[in-house]
Amino acid sequence: MRVVVLGTGMIGTTVVCELAKFPEIAAVTAVDVNESSVEKCVEIANNQKVYGKQASLETIEDIQNVLKDADIAVACLPHSLSPLAIEAAISEKCHLVDLVGSKYEEKVKLDQKAKEAGVVIVPGCGVAPGITNFLAAQGIEMLDEADEAVMTCGGIPRFPQPPLWYQVVFRLESVLGLYTRPALAAENGELVELPALSGLEKMSFPEPVGMCEAVITDAHSTAYTLKDKVKRLYEKTVRYEGHWERMKFLSQLGFFDDEPIDINGTQIRPRAFSEKILAPKLQGKTKEDITVLRVEVNGRKSGVQTKYTWEMVDFYDYERNITSMAKTTAIPAMLLANWIAEGKITEKGIVSVEELIIKDRFAPFMEQLGELGINIRFKEEVLV
Repeated sequence: MRVVVLGTGMIGTTVVCELAKFPEIAAVTAVDVNESSVEKCVEIANNQKVYGKQASLETIEDIQNVLKDADIAVACLPHSLSPLAIEAAISEKCHLVDLVGSKYEEKVKLDQKAKEAGVVIVPGCGVAPGITNFLAAQGIEMLDEADEAVMTCGGIPRFPQPPLWYQVVFRLESVLGLYTRPALAAENGELVELPALSGLEKMSFPEPVGMCEAVITDAHSTAYTLKDKVKRLYEKTVRYEGHWERMKFLSQLGFFDDEPIDINGTQIRPRAFSEKILAPKLQGKTKEDITVLRVEVNGRKSGVQTKYTWEMVDFYDYERNITSMAKTTAIPAMLLANWIAEGKITEKGIVSVEELIIKDRFAPFMEQLGELGINIRFKEEVLV
């Protein structure tokens, strides 16, 4: 199988390096607009099966050109390019695993086209959305009647620094959306939109993390695919204590608004201005980061109120020399791409990861995640 990886940042490079190790993969082409990034990716991979290609990825036609003759693609691209990558993959009859989970309702409209092309397109296959999705789906599947599923995840610094107690481990543009965008959730079989930064909750994780807090953020595809299987479903994003309050204050003052304002005759978007101001304040003391994850599903099993909990605390990966967020985002996507190559995934169309990695596929996928360094603990409780 021939694979194309779109984007050669830290996540894309990790996908390239790991995929090339599998015998089912004949060749991996790493593609990016930045030639030096491509060269660095190929150098890090140090594998004869890996090739580099510098190319524009700004249009459907651009992406079509690099997907010609490819069997599978993994998209590690900005949110704005995700729909283009999906359309290009369908037109070139190329399977696609996409890290971006936003605008699921728009992507699923292409389901029939993907089926006709004979390909599977999997949106939102990273850590969150991604791992959190299929953990929630499996928990619901294990119960006779599910009451609530809460998917909690966050990338946080190993050594948090004031005043924001956070460091950016991926695109700042994506992070700022959390402070302004309404959150999609599911309640009683219906889709609901909740205000940005709502549902503030304190929670703790094992040391060295300690006390944190979380707010409700977008549940992506699970709001659509699981809403009829559980009474309440939410996703929450974790930060250290105090972070959300500070960012909510800035949001209320208009610092994250997109509407341009006039400053001495110059039109400036407050959000763009804030990005420039905040970027240096969101650099950590070191490059070390932590990814925390907790998925809790409760309901009835054999007439008994039962709760299933999956939890992960993952650290910077010094063996691979990548952030925890890059590792936990890249490896699920890479592994699913290899499962497609192995013929373990036979579905066609636009299919969410929570529809794929459940039941008989769940345990083998979790086992392989563990072998690749993503260790998630499971606990079952009877609630009185």
